[in-house]
Amino acid sequence: MYRFRLELADLADASFACSPLQEAVLGLRMWKHPGVYTWQTAWFERLRPEFERLDTEFLCSLVATSNRYVPDFLTPRPTTAFPDFHSELAVVRALPPELLAEELERTFLPHDHELPPVLAAGLADPARLLTRIADALEEYWERCLAPGWWPRARSVLHSDIVYRSRILGERGAAALFADLDGRVRWEDGTLTILRDWGPSNAEIVVDGRGLVFLPTFFARGAITTIGDDCPPVINYPARGRAAMAGTPQPPPTPQALEQLLGTPKARLLALLAEPFTTTELAARLGVTPGAVSQQLAVLHATRLVTRARHGRMVLYTRSPLADELYG
Repeated sequence: MYRFRLELADLADASFACSPLQEAVLGLRMWKHPGVYTWQTAWFERLRPEFERLDTEFLCSLVATSNRYVPDFLTPRPTTAFPDFHSELAVVRALPPELLAEELERTFLPHDHELPPVLAAGLADPARLLTRIADALEEYWERCLAPGWWPRARSVLHSDIVYRSRILGERGAAALFADLDGRVRWEDGTLTILRDWGPSNAEIVVDGRGLVFLPTFFARGAITTIGDDCPPVINYPARGRAAMAGTPQPPPTPQALEQLLGTPKARLLALLAEPFTTTELAARLGVTPGAVSQQLAVLHATRLVTRARHGRMVLYTRSPLADELYG
């Protein structure tokens, strides 16, 4: 298990972020270990033709065979809540090449007992190998993920962060951690990740370095970095990740609420038990974003929905008043 020791100032300084680079790198697990993250299967099968035009063997080599580990340097801790993919990739490119062998060995040797051959051969010229890794990830992002998958995934991840913020504000840190994941425990100033894999127990003193929480689609429980000396970060399974499995039908709405508000507004409120963007709501309902915006404006004016801006996105959710109507 990992134990993160937090002083009061560390707890106050803890934050959430959403990393496109992390999702791109961890998403390579879908190709190396198919069937593990089933909610993503339909999306990634649609991406397969384009993915197979890339250097697929090389990309898959970045994921360990035995335990799905990826090198820590490929998922640097975000410095802002909603970083840009290319700014994160610039951090990868800036790794001193002389450190590359150590990073790869720490990932692969303890469990796979050898480096993937294509990476082992590349270490003859570490600078060139680092450039190849970054270029391959950039091409994968631009051709496979950025056009369609990421806009929808980003909406779900941002919705998760809005939900966590609401839990923290309404119920406090203990409730936030209890709701985060079944592997996470909070007691007496120590946040513990329970696990039955990886190296021996580790105690990490946060000590003013900041603890960042990152929702992800590609973890089956809370995880952290391989190296204990990395900046403190905890990845946890994103809430609402099942929404990526397809386009589910809107949940049923009470007949009385439809009579009160009309069917379009009642269907919107049914969906807004979780935060969504206008674009995502339109996709769920099969209507135009403009039509959704008109209905949301009315619901917001009548205090039945709230909205919050996160980066360039505006997320809507039901207000406490609307929750009472459903209660």
